[in-house]
Amino acid sequence: MECGWGATRKKDGYLKRKFASLVTRRGKKKALMAIGHKIIISVYFVLKDKTEYKEPLLNDDPKRKSKQIKNYIAKLKELGYDIDIKHVA
Repeated sequence: MECGWGATRKKDGYLKRKFASLVTRRGKKKALMAIGHKIIISVYFVLKDKTEYKEPLLNDDPKRKSKQIKNYIAKLKELGYDIDIKHVA
């Protein structure tokens, strides 16, 4: 579980994104256990195959990004903030 916390604090990585996606569905504790499980599986295969760990590539999906933006705007409106959005490329 401690390794799971460490992995979720990394600046930008696969496990951090996986944690963020799991937290919304499962909650923090179960998401941490799932991340710990992913770490254990990764370590097993690294030791078994005697290879270096290669982190999966991150896909910056534009649909996902726009969906996140819409969700954050909705949350801000729920909190009573009125915002004006300007698209910056």
